[in-house]
Order: sequence, then structure tokens, then C-alpha cells
Amino acid sequence: MAGGADGAIIGYDVDAVEAWVSERVPALVRPWTWTQLEGGHSNLTYRIDGADGALSAVIRRPPMGELLPKAHDMGREWACISALWDTPVPVAQPLAFCEGPEVTGAHFYVMGLIDGMALYNVEDVESWVPEENRRIMAESWIDTLAELHSLDPDEIGLTDLGKKEDYVLRQVKTWYRSWNASIEAAAIDRATIHELHDLLIETVPEQGPATLVHGDYGTHNVMIGRDARVAAVVDWEIATLGDPMADFAYSLNAWIQADDPLLDPSADAPTLAPGFPTRQEILDRYAAKTGRDMSQLPYYVAFNRFKTACILHGVYARYRNGQKEITAEDLEELRQRVENSITRAEMALADLKAP
Repeated sequence: MAGGADGAIIGYDVDAVEAWVSERVPALVRPWTWTQLEGGHSNLTYRIDGADGALSAVIRRPPMGELLPKAHDMGREWACISALWDTPVPVAQPLAFCEGPEVTGAHFYVMGLIDGMALYNVEDVESWVPEENRRIMAESWIDTLAELHSLDPDEIGLTDLGKKEDYVLRQVKTWYRSWNASIEAAAIDRATIHELHDLLIETVPEQGPATLVHGDYGTHNVMIGRDARVAAVVDWEIATLGDPMADFAYSLNAWIQADDPLLDPSADAPTLAPGFPTRQEILDRYAAKTGRDMSQLPYYVAFNRFKTACILHGVYARYRNGQKEITAEDLEELRQRVENSITRAEMALADLKAP
């Protein structure tokens, strides 16, 4: 039996979990070998290998301790992969879901193991995707998002995943409250954010039919198979129903280019590796695949920059307020990220106001 670095299997009553799962997934023969996996927004995620080697899977539960409301929602992830399993959007096979805490103190689910790799930096790309296959990977990545946004939530059983109306307005109001609530602790406030908030409220485009939106779609939340194509989209815990253009504009954040303004000299984003198409090519492909009107894209870019600035502002406020430990050097680096996010919001505001 393996586990984390010290061999401990955190957050799971091993005997109880193995017994519960084995009744529902007999192919996972006990005892399992447990191997902790990195990533996944701090959720406790392990690879589990059956004793006879016939089946391997992944088990996932929220972190230990008190959680924010709606955070680390395993039920939402389970609903999404269950609904998407028989669609063109690749996901891990849903195997079993325990919706109560009686087995191991929290809800958890088990899904099939994907032979693939999430890409977090240039080194990941260079070790997994040959340069001649990087365009294949990029096209598969954006085509998968286009497929997701083409699905009707009602037809795949996700009608109740979230409200379908006023997604962007609700998001703008939520993150503006966060900004205002964090001003004192962060000791940072800028007129730009308030002006951008007002303009986003005043000029929100008419929302078309709501689709399933991932909420954090990037190269870090897909598993790239050995053929350089997306083998599975993962981390569905903040997925909801909403405006696909907002989701698409957010995904462009992941497509970093060497000529981007305010790019940190130490930036190590996967798309800085050679061989990838440009952001404009990604945009054009999504537009061609979906037939969506791109004329309002500046609004959605501005919305996402506003949201990013508010998120980083709140994180910085919590660290500065002593709610989380951080070194002085890292705190200063985080402050610079906040300032850069505000500058990017200013640039988006200027674009939005341009005739």
C-alpha cells in the first residue's frame, strides 16, 4: 500500500472505502495500491490500482477541514462527467459516487484512469508533446471547448446545474463585492476597477442560450494523450450553466504568447514552447467551429480581466491580513501580480471604450 511522501493515505478510511467501492466496481480487486496525485485544486486525489492489475482508477474527495460554501464540489464534478461520458467531449469514465460522509467523512467519487498528462509549463510540453504535434494538440484543445459549448444542457441532463440567466451580470456583481470587501485588507484600490465594473454592467451583451461552461479551461485542466489530442477534460468543480463566450474568453488567458504585454520574464506557460499556433489562430478556429459572432469579444476579454483582478486582489488581501502564511518576497510578488492585473484591466477598459 503506497500513499503520500510519508506513506500516509490522507482523508480516506482505506478499509471502508475499498469495501464500499468494491461492491460497486468489482473489477477493482482489493487490496489496492494507493498513489497520491498532484494538482487538482488541493482535492485529495489518488490513483488506485487493483490487486490483480486488471483495473486502475482515480479517487477524489475534498480537502480536510472547513470548506467554503460550494467549494470542492465533488457532486458537481460527478454530474458533469456522468452527463458528458456519452458525448463528443472526452472525460474520465464515471465509476462510483458516494454522496454522503458516512464512509470516509466526505463525499468522494471514483473515475477511470486516463493515459495522458496535464501541461503546466514548457518543460511538461517538451517532455510529452513533440514539436511537430503541438498544432494537433492546440486544435484538439480548442475543438474540445467548441464541442462543449455546442451541447444542450437540457439534452444531457444538466438542466439544474445552475441558473441560465444573467451569468455575466451575476459574475460581475459577485467579483465587485469581493473587490470592495478586500480594499481595506489589501490597501489597494483603483478607480479603473470601479469604472470598468460600471461599464460592464451598462454594456453587457445579450446572452444567447446558456451552455455548460467549464470555468477554468486551460492546458492544466485537460489530459493530453500520447497522440497529442485531448484524452479527457478534468476538474469540473466550478462548472455551471452560462455564457459560452465568457468561458471562451477565459480560455484565451491560457494561450500566452511571448509578445504579450506585461509578460513576466520568468513566465513558463506551456504555450511559450515552440510549435503552437497563435492566439488569433485559436480564436479563428473556435469561431469557425461554433459560428459564434466574435464582435463582442472585447467585452468578454474585459470581463475576464476584471474578474482576474478581483480574484488576485482578494487572495492578496487574505495573505496580507495574515489569514494565510506567506514570505515577504512572495507577498511582494503577489502584489505585483495584482498591479499587473489592474493594468491589464485598464488596457481592456480602453479597448472597450474605443469607438
